[in-house]
Amino acid sequence: MKLEMTGQMRMEQRMKLAPHMIQSMEILQLPILALQERIEQELNENPVLEQEELTNSEEMEPPEEVADDDNLAEKDLVVETDGNKADDFERLENIGDDFKDFINQSGPYQRQRSSEEKDRKLEAIKNTAAPPQSLHDYLEDQWRLVEADDLVKKAGSAIVNYIDDRGYLGVPLEQLHNKDRDNFTTDHLKEALHLVQQLDPPGVGARDLAECLLIQIAQSGTDMSFEYRLVADHMDALLGNRLPEIAKKMDCPIERVNLAVEHLSKLDTSPGLQVGRNENIPITPDVIVESTEGRDFAVRLAESDLPGLRLNNYYTRMARDNHVGQKARKFLQNNIRSARWIIEAIEQRKNTLLRVAQAIVRHQHDFFVKGSLYLRPLPMSTIADEVGVHLATVSRAVSGKYLQCDWGVLPLRRFFSGGMEDENGQAHSWEAIRVKLQQIIDEEDKAKPLSDDQIRQKLAEVGVPNLARRTVAKYRKLMNVPTARFRKRY
Repeated sequence: MKLEMTGQMRMEQRMKLAPHMIQSMEILQLPILALQERIEQELNENPVLEQEELTNSEEMEPPEEVADDDNLAEKDLVVETDGNKADDFERLENIGDDFKDFINQSGPYQRQRSSEEKDRKLEAIKNTAAPPQSLHDYLEDQWRLVEADDLVKKAGSAIVNYIDDRGYLGVPLEQLHNKDRDNFTTDHLKEALHLVQQLDPPGVGARDLAECLLIQIAQSGTDMSFEYRLVADHMDALLGNRLPEIAKKMDCPIERVNLAVEHLSKLDTSPGLQVGRNENIPITPDVIVESTEGRDFAVRLAESDLPGLRLNNYYTRMARDNHVGQKARKFLQNNIRSARWIIEAIEQRKNTLLRVAQAIVRHQHDFFVKGSLYLRPLPMSTIADEVGVHLATVSRAVSGKYLQCDWGVLPLRRFFSGGMEDENGQAHSWEAIRVKLQQIIDEEDKAKPLSDDQIRQKLAEVGVPNLARRTVAKYRKLMNVPTARFRKRY
């Protein structure tokens, strides 16, 4: 077998993403809050990149007056034609070197902060609220003040450690008892559980929903003996909405049971959520749509909090200076290139997002005028063709971003949905169909709630025909609407 090496030429096309293209796509996909963090990170890491600051006449300090002195280097340069003025010509030749030495010694100009000017970061830290106390710490602080035997205290601490965020004890007491590790018994655990269930918030330490409601009923200041019997003896029938059966067994009118159910609805089924960290993240809109005269709308980007970026003039001059070391110049040139990429990526993001938002408003004009019932089916490919970008670019542009209009703060992705056409050829989006479905359920007779098939017939009457019953059931579940049996009121 003979082995040999030969050369071969071939022509092919490969798609490679340059670093600045990858960065542009990342910047485009970031929502406004994440973009602010990215800009802060770039400002901290890149010395060439700096933030534009608005200067006002009040902030600019007048130049200091310099006293006249014959020995100063800044004396007038006089070059006369008659006579030998070699000293003056030598000063003229060396003036550039003197200025360069001055710049190298002083470094880049930095605006001095006035003593009365506030530090934005320091003010933000001072105004940031402290993280709230967790449920575990809240219960531990209360448990330290409970007077009990040492073994009961140890058992109570073990119980507190196993209480979940909703305030429930999800493990059996027998599982908390370890003979090899702890010297408290099951009786100590039962006594400790009774004490833990008396802590705040009411209902904490319960092992199921019924026990949680019974604890809150026992700690209420009003007479709820009937509600106590209802939960203790008929919880399964109550969860199944079998109120006539409960009224018959308790020998009372149905109205009395309905009143008790109304009282129980005011109790908290997840008491632990009253305490602890609030994970709700504030939503900041990226696009603002404002109505103008007539039926037109103005679209603008909500970027008032984004700082303006620019290149530092001192470092850009230093990068072109041949007297600066090659290593330092290369470092500055790389940072200048990175700074230009981030500035161009942000500008490209603004342009793309604004054009996409304007196209959405044009296609969904009836929604902005009349509301959710007039939301039309809109595929992303339509917006991509109109704006002149790739479909993936539109997807990145609307990802995680929100639009503020007269109907509230809405995700941009909500305006892209499929739909169906009725017999007249009018298109209905799935979002509009869900709104109509909710209206039908809200207007139904709760004594005789509509089944999924009856809801389908009602939708056909309002212009949404040929909708399958399983589709109605799917949307009803997505909207967290229970079945007809659980919506029935007696």
